[in-house]
Amino acid sequence: MPQIDQRVYTVGRLDESSEGLLLLTNDGDLAHRLMHPRYGIEKTYVVQVAGNPTKEDLEQLLKGVWLSDGHVKAKDVKKLKGKAGATSLRITLNEGKNREIRRMLARLDHKVLRLRRTALGAVKLGTLAAGKSRRLTAAEKTALVEAVEKAAQPRTKKP
Repeated sequence: MPQIDQRVYTVGRLDESSEGLLLLTNDGDLAHRLMHPRYGIEKTYVVQVAGNPTKEDLEQLLKGVWLSDGHVKAKDVKKLKGKAGATSLRITLNEGKNREIRRMLARLDHKVLRLRRTALGAVKLGTLAAGKSRRLTAAEKTALVEAVEKAAQPRTKKP
C-alpha cells in the first residue's frame, strides 16, 4: 500500500484460492482482537461447492467436525442456490482456522469450487470490485470497536 506511510495490519487472511473482503488497519490492537478466536468476531463467506449438500450435511457443519487441529463448527449455514452440479452456501464462522471451511466441507465430501469472504463483523464487502479499496465508514469502525469491547467484557452467570 504505497499511499500509506504507516504500518498496516491485515485482519485475517485469505488463501490464494480464496477471494473477498480483506480489512487493513493501522490499529494493531484492534486487528489482533478482530482476529483472535476469543473475541468471536463473525466472518461470513459465500461458498460454491460441488454437488448438493444435504440437510444433514448442513446440520453437521453446525454441530461441528473434527479436523487435525481440533473440533470446528460453523455458527450459521444457509443454502443459497444451486446450478449445474454445484450449490452456493453462506457460512458464518466465529474463528477462522487455516483453510477451515475447505477442510470442513472436504470432511463431508464436498469440494469447494469458490470461496469468497463477504463480511467481517459489521463490515460488508458489498459491490466493491476485486483489487479495489475504500475507507471504513465511521459507523463501521465504531461497530467493530464495540464488538471487540463487548466480547472482552467478563460474562456473568445468570442465577
